[in-house]
Amino acid sequence: MLIIHGRRNSSNVQKVVWALNEMEVSYERLDVGGEFGIVNEPPYLAMNPNARVPTMEENGFILWESNAIVRYLTAKHDTGGLYPSDPKVRASADRWMDWQHTSVGQYITPIFWGLVRTPESERDLDLIESSRLGMIAAMQILNNNLSDKNFVAGDAFTMGDIPLAIHVYRWFRLIQDRPTMEHLENWFDRLSKRSAFKTHVLDIPFT
Repeated sequence: MLIIHGRRNSSNVQKVVWALNEMEVSYERLDVGGEFGIVNEPPYLAMNPNARVPTMEENGFILWESNAIVRYLTAKHDTGGLYPSDPKVRASADRWMDWQHTSVGQYITPIFWGLVRTPESERDLDLIESSRLGMIAAMQILNNNLSDKNFVAGDAFTMGDIPLAIHVYRWFRLIQDRPTMEHLENWFDRLSKRSAFKTHVLDIPFT
């Protein structure tokens, strides 16, 4: 039995459940983290000492770190599809997944926490603004990459698109003061037509 521990409004949990639903893989998701707590309780910490979500549990095999979970599941269930069989395409998808962590996350996280989870009177507006400018620069890199392809690693939708799309959605939703980026917007429009993305990301309220 495949179990995903994590609340549905976590961006990192959304990566995993989106991928699973794209592949039509059966799983159970348990509400963990945020308002549900549990992450600091000993049984959970025994699985994931970071006290974060998601954690994947599969017949005794435990895996944490959302992008690692996506890689594992797509390799197991959809090699040649979400998990590219061509090593160069797969390396490119891997690159964009890592870039989501190293370059995009540092900007979208302060924006999201500042505008969604922090009372207006307590917001660090300077941090939000510097993150907005950093996000523009990062999104221009992604926009340029998409100038000659439909998806981040080529003309097929892969695991590489999933983590980035969730952050780009938050960017589009929260920040209106941003330049037009045609290739990025077209890519996002293509992804928005995918039912799994709509159901497990776009339709989930920000909290």
